Amino acid sequence: MRVNTYRFGLPAIVVGAAIGVYLASQAGTAPGGWMTGIAGLLLGALCGVIIWGLQRTFRQISLKIIVSGILGFAVGLGLAWTFFVAIGGLLVHVPEDIAMAVRIVVTIGAAYLGAAIVIEKEREISVANLVRLLREEPRTKSYKILDTSVIIDGRIADICETGFLEGTLLIPQFVLRELQHIADSSDPLKRNRGRRGLDILQKIQKKVDVHVEISDMEFPEIREVDAKLVAMAKAYNAKVVTNDFNLNKVAGLHGVGVLNINELTNALKPVVLPGEEMRVYVLKEGKEYNQGVAYLDDGTMVVVDNGRRFIGQTIEVCVTTVLQTTAGRMIFSRLKEEAEAA
Repeated sequence: MRVNTYRFGLPAIVVGAAIGVYLASQAGTAPGGWMTGIAGLLLGALCGVIIWGLQRTFRQISLKIIVSGILGFAVGLGLAWTFFVAIGGLLVHVPEDIAMAVRIVVTIGAAYLGAAIVIEKEREISVANLVRLLREEPRTKSYKILDTSVIIDGRIADICETGFLEGTLLIPQFVLRELQHIADSSDPLKRNRGRRGLDILQKIQKKVDVHVEISDMEFPEIREVDAKLVAMAKAYNAKVVTNDFNLNKVAGLHGVGVLNINELTNALKPVVLPGEEMRVYVLKEGKEYNQGVAYLDDGTMVVVDNGRRFIGQTIEVCVTTVLQTTAGRMIFSRLKEEAEAA
């Protein structure tokens, strides 16, 4: 480091002093010319020292900060020039020395301020942020508040991937605390669910097209998380995204819009009508006498009357009833031979 410093610093001082002497010699041969030469020598050497100091300083600064500073400096000069163009008529009536002082102070101040702001915000300057800024509309934001259950569920990340969910996803701090509490649980099952929820949030935040905000809004007078979610939804004029049946009902009673993931899933399931035939694998016995239970590929439960004796077999059944609920869809059926004999 010392070798490089002397290698570039001493020549700068010598060259600066030589230039100072040369300029002083061109000033004329009036009395006191030797004083002018000494002044030029000292001034040139001083300029060399300044250049040396700047060179050492710039070596310790990253290229990105230097470029940001130059960009901000140029922007500041542009703003100062615009300012003087706007008030040019006023400076005409001001004494010349005062007008010159105003120009110098405003120009230096604007250039310094521009460089300082750009350097301070250089971490936020990225292609992704610029794209997001250009895509954002000046209208009022549309907020969607995520509750704990829908975050742990994980399907919200896939829905965000498709682009069907618009607006800003709002994550309350009390939901994050609940996730943290679950992730620190001594129960392995709860601990895995909490960590899964935190991983899902990180996955959503990494998506460029999804805007996520963390809200510090608190409701000390409210203890239950569901009640806090409803209160926050009213404050933000937002909708609650959940798969919790009880929260769905409570929010509806308070006039808060709800986006239920389970309802979305049910809406996307194939429509099954009474009388249709299907092949199912009977997995276990049902709650009622002699019933068998099977599941479709999408997880829909199929109850088969008199199907208990076919547990572990694939059989053909005929749909009798389709029960649609907020929690899911259930299909009731009976054996195909029984339906044909009826």
